[in-house]
Amino acid sequence: MNKNSIPLSYLRKGDKAIIVSLDNSALGIKLMEMGCMPGELLEVDYIAPLGDPISIRIGNYLLGLRKDEAVAIKVMKQ
Repeated sequence: MNKNSIPLSYLRKGDKAIIVSLDNSALGIKLMEMGCMPGELLEVDYIAPLGDPISIRIGNYLLGLRKDEAVAIKVMKQ
Protein backbone atom coordinates (compact mmCIF):
# COMPACT_ATOMS: atom_id res chain seq x y z
CA MET A 1 0.00 0.00 0.00
CA ASN A 2 1.19 3.49 -0.88
CA LYS A 3 1.76 5.66 2.20
CA ASN A 4 -0.23 8.48 0.53
CA SER A 5 -3.28 6.28 -0.03
CA ILE A 6 -6.45 6.57 2.01
CA PRO A 7 -9.64 4.51 2.20
CA LEU A 8 -12.33 5.53 -0.30
CA SER A 9 -14.68 6.08 2.65
CA TYR A 10 -12.63 9.19 3.64
CA LEU A 11 -13.55 11.08 0.45
CA ARG A 12 -16.34 13.65 0.17
CA LYS A 13 -18.94 14.25 -2.52
CA GLY A 14 -17.29 15.50 -5.72
CA ASP A 15 -13.81 14.25 -4.82
CA LYS A 16 -11.88 12.45 -7.55
CA ALA A 17 -9.30 9.77 -6.87
CA ILE A 18 -7.31 6.98 -8.47
CA ILE A 19 -7.61 3.47 -7.09
CA VAL A 20 -4.26 2.36 -5.65
CA SER A 21 -5.16 -1.05 -4.22
CA LEU A 22 -7.92 -3.29 -2.92
CA ASP A 23 -7.97 -5.52 0.14
CA ASN A 24 -6.77 -9.02 -0.65
CA SER A 25 -10.06 -10.70 0.17
CA ALA A 26 -13.19 -12.09 -1.48
CA LEU A 27 -14.63 -8.56 -1.33
CA GLY A 28 -11.57 -7.17 -3.15
CA ILE A 29 -12.01 -9.73 -5.92
CA LYS A 30 -15.71 -8.92 -6.22
CA LEU A 31 -14.93 -5.18 -6.44
CA MET A 32 -12.39 -5.85 -9.22
CA GLU A 33 -15.04 -7.82 -11.11
CA MET A 34 -17.24 -4.71 -10.90
CA GLY A 35 -14.55 -2.51 -12.48
CA CYS A 36 -12.68 -1.22 -9.42
CA MET A 37 -9.21 -1.88 -10.78
CA PRO A 38 -5.99 -0.24 -9.59
CA GLY A 39 -5.29 2.77 -11.79
CA GLU A 40 -8.97 3.55 -12.47
CA LEU A 41 -10.20 7.10 -11.89
CA LEU A 42 -13.35 7.47 -9.81
CA GLU A 43 -15.51 10.31 -8.54
CA VAL A 44 -17.69 10.32 -5.43
CA ASP A 45 -21.19 11.02 -6.74
CA TYR A 46 -23.27 10.83 -3.56
CA ILE A 47 -22.91 10.06 0.14
CA ALA A 48 -26.04 9.34 2.18
CA PRO A 49 -26.64 11.63 5.18
CA LEU A 50 -25.33 9.06 7.69
CA GLY A 51 -22.39 8.15 5.43
CA ASP A 52 -23.76 4.85 4.14
CA PRO A 53 -24.16 4.04 1.24
CA ILE A 54 -21.66 5.82 -0.99
CA SER A 55 -22.21 6.16 -4.74
CA ILE A 56 -19.15 6.43 -6.98
CA ARG A 57 -18.85 7.07 -10.70
CA ILE A 58 -16.30 4.75 -12.25
CA GLY A 59 -16.04 4.43 -16.00
CA ASN A 60 -19.50 4.99 -17.48
CA TYR A 61 -21.57 3.77 -14.55
CA LEU A 62 -22.49 4.42 -10.93
CA LEU A 63 -21.61 1.91 -8.24
CA GLY A 64 -23.21 1.92 -4.80
CA LEU A 65 -21.03 0.75 -1.91
CA ARG A 66 -21.57 0.32 1.79
CA LYS A 67 -19.10 2.16 3.99
CA ASP A 68 -17.41 -1.10 5.08
CA GLU A 69 -16.93 -1.99 1.39
CA ALA A 70 -15.50 1.46 0.61
CA VAL A 71 -12.86 0.95 3.34
CA ALA A 72 -11.50 -1.97 1.28
CA ILE A 73 -10.59 0.39 -1.59
CA LYS A 74 -7.42 2.44 -1.10
CA VAL A 75 -7.20 5.57 -3.27
CA MET A 76 -4.99 8.56 -3.94
CA LYS A 77 -6.99 11.79 -4.04
CA GLN A 78 -6.62 13.96 -7.16
